[in-house]
Amino acid sequence: MLVDLNDTRVLRRVGRTRRQLFEEIDHPALRPLPAERYVFAEWRIRRAGLDYHVDIDKHYYSVPYRFAREQVEARITANTIEIFHKGERIAAHRRSSGNGKHTTTPEHMPSSHRRFADWTIERISREASAIGSDVALLCERILADRPHPEQGYRACLGIIRLVKAFERERVNAACGRALEIGARTYGSVRSILDNNLDRSPASAGTASPEPIHHSNIRGPRYYH
Repeated sequence: MLVDLNDTRVLRRVGRTRRQLFEEIDHPALRPLPAERYVFAEWRIRRAGLDYHVDIDKHYYSVPYRFAREQVEARITANTIEIFHKGERIAAHRRSSGNGKHTTTPEHMPSSHRRFADWTIERISREASAIGSDVALLCERILADRPHPEQGYRACLGIIRLVKAFERERVNAACGRALEIGARTYGSVRSILDNNLDRSPASAGTASPEPIHHSNIRGPRYYH
């Protein structure tokens, strides 16, 4: 029911009109409407990876590299991703679909040789080589395929750590199979192992492709 604030009738119990009560009680408590419409947001706790990206619904969003391995909070709306560290907003991105790709702000990236804790490109290469030649080659190609090598850290470390669940020989064989089919992700290697494809003979006529030599392809010296 609408209330007529211009009603001049005196309320018997308080001896005043409705307008007087509105001006004395309600009006001082009024506040202007928000400048922006209410937007539903979901909050999630995440940990930034070694590659300084945060996984949200299978898409990776960058934060400044100094927050690698730090716990952060993500504010997620239908259109945006905001990332906070101890109450401070450290990154904001337009939300993307879960396609396994990276959204990276250039200012968040370190130089290609900057260390993340005790991990470097050289150490990744050394650890991969200790498992097998195919692991080393796959990690090398993963790093070379990325616009910035650190974006391949997550995949390489995931592959290296597969030896905790599988034998070294199997991990190396799975990387060999991944190389045969042109796969460049941790998920592909894990799937090969989970489905025992590393133990199956390669298709007839399938051989590991020869390395491509081209002036625009980065070689080992790029990382030193």
